[in-house]
Amino acid sequence: MTREFQKPMLQPSATFDWIIGADDPATTHRLAQETSWALLDRVRSVADPEIVERVVQLANGRGLEDVAELWSHAGSHSLAGVLWRLYLIRRIAAGDPEGTADLFRRGAAAAVTIDPVVAGAAEPVTPESIAALCDTILRGVFAGDLAVALDRAAAYCRILSLGSADLADSRDPHDDAHAEHLTRRSLRYATLAEELHAGARRWRDGSLD
Repeated sequence: MTREFQKPMLQPSATFDWIIGADDPATTHRLAQETSWALLDRVRSVADPEIVERVVQLANGRGLEDVAELWSHAGSHSLAGVLWRLYLIRRIAAGDPEGTADLFRRGAAAAVTIDPVVAGAAEPVTPESIAALCDTILRGVFAGDLAVALDRAAAYCRILSLGSADLADSRDPHDDAHAEHLTRRSLRYATLAEELHAGARRWRDGSLD
């Protein structure tokens, strides 16, 4: 391998200013493919709850830096790309537990679809229940149905998109800059939801890269 990989800078979760799906060299793409599929196959084949838990907890601490180095530029059409997005939303929730729980409550109240049921957060919605939901979604990737896990994650992101939009509306008369920031966050969550939903569809039809 001739290229040195630059470790991506993990932005504070409050800024939500990360970039996903960037173009990358063929070697980076191949490495992302090989490592993501190897991890998934290995963990599923062993079927050890302790190993599953260790993989889930990569979202905490420095483990995410290694995941980011390998997968953060992978497109949403790939296994590496959807796994990175799942780890990312877990880290964002961990970085701002109170704020994420508030967005989820707002979004669930505004939802006119079954997304709150699909996402499946325990009631009452608290920072702890949101963290547990994110862990459950990741656990489902390695010890359950990957498509179901991605659909749950997509529903979760749609709810947070609604919650961000609702909070933006309530802040608009008081703080235009913050309202604009929340609107951008809503759009990013909506994009994530679309990508994760598409990932579930690709997993089911066998076209996930």
